[in-house]
Amino acid sequence: MNSFFLGICLFLCLMILPCLYRAIVGPTVIDRMVAVGAIGTKTLVILILMGFLYERVAMFIDISMVYAILNFLGTLAAARYFEMEGEI
Repeated sequence: MNSFFLGICLFLCLMILPCLYRAIVGPTVIDRMVAVGAIGTKTLVILILMGFLYERVAMFIDISMVYAILNFLGTLAAARYFEMEGEI
C-alpha cells in the first residue's frame, strides 16, 4: 500500500507542473489565481498521503488544515487586491 501512496504522490507532483506553467505564463490574473489555488489543493492531498506513508496521519492533517486556511486567505487577499486595482 505504501508504494501505491508513493506513486500517487509522484503523479500529483507531476500534475503540479502544468499548473505551475499556467501560474507563470497565464494570460490573465484569474488564470494565475486559479492555477495557484490548484497547486495548493494538490499540495494538501500530497501532505495527507505523506501522513499515510509515515503513519502519522493526525499530525499531517493538522499541518494540511493550516496550509488550507493560509491558501484560502492568500487567495482572498489576492482577489481583494486585484479588485481594488481594477484588474479583475
